[in-house]
Amino acid sequence: MSTSTSTSPAPHVSPFTTAVVSSMRRLYPEALADKSFDNTGLLVEAPFISSRPRNRNSVLLTVDLTRAVAQEAIENNHSVVVAYHPIIFRGLKSITADDTQQWSIALLLAHGISVYSPHTAVDTVPDGMADWLCDIVTGKVDESEPESEPETHTTAAPLSSPSDTEVTTSESALDTEPDSKPSTKPTSPSAGGHEQDALPDPFVSPTTPKAKGPPRATRPAPAHRTYSKPTYPRPTSSFHAAVLAHSRSVITPSPSAALAAANQVAASDSLTHTASNTGAGRLIEFFEPQPLTLLITRIAHAIGLPKGFAVAIPQGRSIEDMHISSVATCPGSGGGVVRGCRADLVFTGELSHHEALAVTERGGCVITLFHSNSERGYLWSVMREKLETELAEEWARVRRRSRDEEGVKSRSSLSVSAQLKEMLEDESVQVVVSERDRDPYGIVVLEETAVEGIRFGGD
Repeated sequence: MSTSTSTSPAPHVSPFTTAVVSSMRRLYPEALADKSFDNTGLLVEAPFISSRPRNRNSVLLTVDLTRAVAQEAIENNHSVVVAYHPIIFRGLKSITADDTQQWSIALLLAHGISVYSPHTAVDTVPDGMADWLCDIVTGKVDESEPESEPETHTTAAPLSSPSDTEVTTSESALDTEPDSKPSTKPTSPSAGGHEQDALPDPFVSPTTPKAKGPPRATRPAPAHRTYSKPTYPRPTSSFHAAVLAHSRSVITPSPSAALAAANQVAASDSLTHTASNTGAGRLIEFFEPQPLTLLITRIAHAIGLPKGFAVAIPQGRSIEDMHISSVATCPGSGGGVVRGCRADLVFTGELSHHEALAVTERGGCVITLFHSNSERGYLWSVMREKLETELAEEWARVRRRSRDEEGVKSRSSLSVSAQLKEMLEDESVQVVVSERDRDPYGIVVLEETAVEGIRFGGD
């Protein structure tokens, strides 16, 4: 009885995926990631299989690799998902449909899509996420800030402007005249000439005198609510901030061994990564104190005028009378990085309750954008273009090398050879940002005093 040899080729790695990984490692060296807790690198490597059509030479950027983002990658036939946050963070003992993240991994593998995660390497590099937060506050052009009175930089004007992040969720928004049809277009109190209906502070209801005697049993009118739909932070086009004179330094420089390894990967004639420009967190020191209201305005425009974001200030102070001489920035959860840094303002994604109290009790301020909204804008503003430029050059090198390698021509499977030939003849490269990636949090704002469903005695 003769034994037949298998004609099925061994799985091969996609040359395009290899080019993406090489490009990411040059831009954001893995040696700079905090390996004490982080999990970075090529986390999911899909084989290049002859039995299925090849994927496009394209990359999808996302902060979080949710089921929706995985489906987006599949629908658009991307080759690689670059997910800032690792989808695999702890050891796996199984991959099943019971876990939504594991199921996403299985679906991506089934469709030939690999996943790379840079995470904290992006935070530490020059022109990384921590520097991007600095740029939001300070500006990037070499011009001085036009002189203006501090009171012109209050949060009321920019934050009360119509925003495409606002979605009305109250049923009262559909109340219309008997003969009119309800509008299906999302509305907001600041849109359509109704700015006078919006409260100055959307989180505080106006106080009214309490009526004497027991409360009457009445049916409250439905509350008018707006929900700041979580969207991708993109800067407004109408606000172009000039640079504020400042110095910038790294809060916690990367270890010397990590810097040396990163410079070796960068393969540059000069030292790309140094203790003065690479590490966790950044400290901004202004040459002249800046109104907190001005910095709030800059941040609001840089992230697309959301319905609101959290600001903590010391008790007994007001936003309008505070001036900032120093800012500590850190994307994501910045508490561990900025702890011990006595900056006037901590600008990050999120802080715990007690971390925020520690800052305000010493007289400082806190601005938080939600965890991933302190990171998400960087993908569109910086990473997309940097990766596309680097990848185009790397893909050209890969294609030249592959044309000279006889191994590609002598593969046993004609279908694989045809697949590889088709891929290597395709010089196109595309990097896009996910349209479905979003921070899980939005803000619900009650803009009327009555809250539906509350009764005071009786029927």
